[in-house]
Amino acid sequence: MTVRTCLPWPDKRLRSKAEPVSEITDEIRAIWDDMIDTMEAMPGVGLAGNQIGEMLRLAVVDGSTERGRAVRLANPEILHASIELREHEEASPNLPGVSAKIKRPRAVTVRFLNEQGMIDRRDFVGIEATSVQHQIDHLNGRMYFDNLSKVKRDMLLRKARKLST
Repeated sequence: MTVRTCLPWPDKRLRSKAEPVSEITDEIRAIWDDMIDTMEAMPGVGLAGNQIGEMLRLAVVDGSTERGRAVRLANPEILHASIELREHEEASPNLPGVSAKIKRPRAVTVRFLNEQGMIDRRDFVGIEATSVQHQIDHLNGRMYFDNLSKVKRDMLLRKARKLST
């Protein structure tokens, strides 16, 4: 088990777009394993590669109550999002101590490369839909607070700075 350190905000890699994965190798599988260990140690419901300094389009999501059911995604892309929105409290280990309510589509259909290197498609609903969208934002160099108004975002970042000193 390898728990990786999450990059502290404002590390520039958190604002950088991750690179596509060309093929699923043992090295990629090992990174996914570390990501799952890191996610479980937080505990969290998802993690993106660039959160731990791996600048590859890799994500893991596990919203199950019993855990151990993580979905491993490479190059995830949203094909369809529901019109119905769901509000959920979101946070990030890269910016500890703060969170915000974010509205996102309640369900999404995502295409990705799976652990066998095959193109897969999956519907995510509820907490897993929120998490997969949150991870894709990370892979695109966005943080959850980018979905807030400027006033709310500035307040959240001020609070985070106070907590880190």
